[in-house]
Amino acid sequence: MLKKSLLALAVSSIGVVALPALADTYAIDTKGAHASINFAIKHLGYSVLTGRFDKFDGEFTYDPAKPEASTITVTIDTTSVNSNHAERDKHLRSGDFLNVEKFPTATFVSKSVKVDAGDKDEFDIIGDLTLNGVTKSVTIEVEKVGEGKDPWGGYRAGFSGETEIKLKDFNVKMDLGPASQTVKLQLEVEGVKK
Repeated sequence: MLKKSLLALAVSSIGVVALPALADTYAIDTKGAHASINFAIKHLGYSVLTGRFDKFDGEFTYDPAKPEASTITVTIDTTSVNSNHAERDKHLRSGDFLNVEKFPTATFVSKSVKVDAGDKDEFDIIGDLTLNGVTKSVTIEVEKVGEGKDPWGGYRAGFSGETEIKLKDFNVKMDLGPASQTVKLQLEVEGVKK
């Protein structure tokens, strides 16, 4: 009986060791301000207006051996839009643009990841962006910046990403002309392993 129990334990232990490792979960480091969501849009075709969202949070899963299995979810406080100009920010929060009174949050939820054939550190994240009450599929081009231990005993991974969205796709009413139809989103994400 003891031999059978030991044999069963040994077999089950081998089975556990043989299981594939699960992707690690990371909290996006917004508390340490090691992440940002920035935007850029042409103003009437004469200059480029830049800004950011000051408040957001989220998490992602990542396994460097299997980046195609990665996931990410982000929630953005749209009331925190900041273009470094108080009156303009008030307008951006209005019904002409982000309509934050009705839709105070925006979200991104990934659906799939396509890894670059020649480089596992570059991939496209396809997911649903919900903004101004409208949900559309967007593709974010991502490059891994790096990963490793931090000085405080944690483990971090960081990525840069960018995508473009059309304002009309998200029911933005304000039209500043043909040069101002598209917004570039630039994302810097550093996560701390949970």
